[in-house]
Amino acid sequence: MTTYDADGITLEWVREYVWEIPREGDMRVPARVLASEELLDEISEDKTLQQLKNATHLPGVRKHAICMPDGHQGYGFPVGGVAGIDTEDGCISPGAIGYDINCGVRMM
Repeated sequence: MTTYDADGITLEWVREYVWEIPREGDMRVPARVLASEELLDEISEDKTLQQLKNATHLPGVRKHAICMPDGHQGYGFPVGGVAGIDTEDGCISPGAIGYDINCGVRMM
């Protein structure tokens, strides 16, 4: 399989367990999902992939927005999502950390 279609979002196969949502429109960077096809089936059941695409629009986001294998729908940014943000022209996104239990991550 070279592509995976999920509710209007097409992911392209990069290599084993790595899928990419190519940069389009106002996306600053492409998005990547680290998952098997079986996990993609689960991840695509909610708004995780759309939230991941939304994360690519954040100011200062670099290289990729990434969804780890445990990814699922969050509060604007997917739980299990990762993005490197430039310190000079980027932003601080509390939604990316989570406001409920913080998942052991902190803002500095």
